[in-house]
Amino acid sequence: MNTPRFFQLHHEDRDAVRQELLAGLLATPARTSPKYLYDALGSRLFEAITALPEYYPTRTEAAILAAQGAALAACLPRGATLIDLGAGNCAKAASLFDLLAPARYVAVDISVDFLRDALQTLQYRYPALDMVGVGLDFSTGLALPGTLDDAAAPRVLFYPGSSIGNFTPVQALGFLRSVHAACGPAPGSGLLIGVDLVKDTAELEAAYDDALGVTAAFNRNLLPHINRLAGTDFALADWRHVALFNTALSRIEMHLEAQRALTVRWPGGVRAFAAGERIHTENAYKWTMAGFETLLQDAGFHGARAWTDPQQRFAVYWAAR
Repeated sequence: MNTPRFFQLHHEDRDAVRQELLAGLLATPARTSPKYLYDALGSRLFEAITALPEYYPTRTEAAILAAQGAALAACLPRGATLIDLGAGNCAKAASLFDLLAPARYVAVDISVDFLRDALQTLQYRYPALDMVGVGLDFSTGLALPGTLDDAAAPRVLFYPGSSIGNFTPVQALGFLRSVHAACGPAPGSGLLIGVDLVKDTAELEAAYDDALGVTAAFNRNLLPHINRLAGTDFALADWRHVALFNTALSRIEMHLEAQRALTVRWPGGVRAFAAGERIHTENAYKWTMAGFETLLQDAGFHGARAWTDPQQRFAVYWAAR
């Protein structure tokens, strides 16, 4: 049986993180990167969100992948290197193993510590499969380890979960261009990506503001995480979760809203917030199919093919390099 290999390419600079967070808090309006939502508790809360009745993306994408197995198998290369961007627990990619029969599975996430147990468990199920865990913040660049180079093998880059929506359209284009370059030169390479589509505003907002309040807990959990990273003194009781669909920009916005006038302090600085003032914590852009196909073309991909659910709430695209 093979043994998974691990490469930790991302090394946290705590001072740089603190400076980034404080710069965002001092901006007008205040803002943070959505990556700070995902501490250990935040990651578990997001897993709970995916099981909520209001949160359709995860189950809709899974249903599309399950229903379109034959069509996917006809388009995607078998025996490829499957590169899973934002792998998490690796479950989504693992559901494709029998379909694609990859020669190698590369799970990419910000820390290999999140990947170890998942890859070791998967290795028992697929003992002959070469598995690699890569700790990489690919939002800042997609430079994979040189040991993965194999010009003869096609690459399938897999980016599920509509995570592309966290990028602005300009950022999304830059990111997809880096993905295009990472596909390598081998014929048959390409990108398999999940994309959330524009739909009824009430359905969109419910997915980000569920009745149980799990998404609110996920968003508010950002505050104790910032306290640990930046030395701030946020109090949870002072802040409420806000989610809204910005029609003009075609994006869900998540915010934390001050429930009273308050001051947040940290060593060497303060920021006053008026009652009702917000910290912008996440965007989730929603695409039309025509708009996303144009984005793929502008990034260098061609021959895009899409599969959707019957209600066209979500799309899965295969685009060839």
